[in-house]
Amino acid sequence: MKRLWSLFTVTALVLALLAGCGSSDEPSGSAGSGGDGEKTAADYKIVLLLPGEVNDQGWNASNYAGVEACNEELGTSMEYVENVQPADFEATFREYAERGYDIVMAAGSQFDEAAATVAASYPDTMFMVVNGSNCDLDNLAPLFPREYEASYLAGILAGYTTETGKFGMIGGESNQAMENLMAVYGKTAVEVAKEHGFEDADYTLSYANSWSDTALGKQMGETMIDDGADVMFVYANELGLGTINAAIEKGAKVIGYSSDQTTIDPNTVVASVDFQFATMYTWAIESFMNGELAGHQVHEVGIAQDIFVPIYTDNVSQEAKDAVEQAVADYKLGNVDLTALFD
Repeated sequence: MKRLWSLFTVTALVLALLAGCGSSDEPSGSAGSGGDGEKTAADYKIVLLLPGEVNDQGWNASNYAGVEACNEELGTSMEYVENVQPADFEATFREYAERGYDIVMAAGSQFDEAAATVAASYPDTMFMVVNGSNCDLDNLAPLFPREYEASYLAGILAGYTTETGKFGMIGGESNQAMENLMAVYGKTAVEVAKEHGFEDADYTLSYANSWSDTALGKQMGETMIDDGADVMFVYANELGLGTINAAIEKGAKVIGYSSDQTTIDPNTVVASVDFQFATMYTWAIESFMNGELAGHQVHEVGIAQDIFVPIYTDNVSQEAKDAVEQAVADYKLGNVDLTALFD
């Protein structure tokens, strides 16, 4: 795998996400209502809002794993709410803040604006949006997993999996973070495929503007596969299950993303990049309870914190596994700058 050297030292993503905010890979500062030595972990009132169902085998499942880890490892009594719809974002945030919750978390950048709106009225509640970027207040502490690092690993696997050099990609919606991770995946997959003799390798990318329409996901997957894609990559919650079903029926392969989707059909989903959000959640909640998680800054995590874990089936070659392992090592050494691949 060729190393990807950047010519840039400042990226558009950092400017867009972190303008006016601090950014840290480690906790710092004070969390306001956190750090109360008289409280046990179970005393903290914490809730996670999810845009879909916890059994989606994707984004919601990955975040729900964080709830389970906190309760099991830290002794919290963290709650969760499934299927929170956009029209109810502000009302749901406000409901739990009114009830005196210490932390209200939400899984997805789509919650960012509503969290910022409500947070201004409830300074004693910490609002944490996973994939969020708004940190204009002392009680806003978004958690930002660098998902493009996970899609880099997925792209390497796709490049070793393809037999045609044609890649199909589907995103739930078009936002900056999604566009960046798709660009990294697609360009990486194409580069690896070209290194293996597919000189005309390319990818097709479409956005569904939906996270839950499985029928639409299947239709989009069928279209791309019929047009020649032999490896699919989809990041769109329940919609992605439809795409995987299309691949099963048509004999295409899938590189799973955000959770271990190989369990659906290991002959179709030949590998996955699992988001180990349990690690991120336990770190964030424990840091808050210790009074060490600051608001007014974005907390970033990724390959360096070992939250993106490749899952392999027997259909993945040792050469591909070795390439991913080497890519992780190179990235941790600072030898790869993926921001050069952003559109």
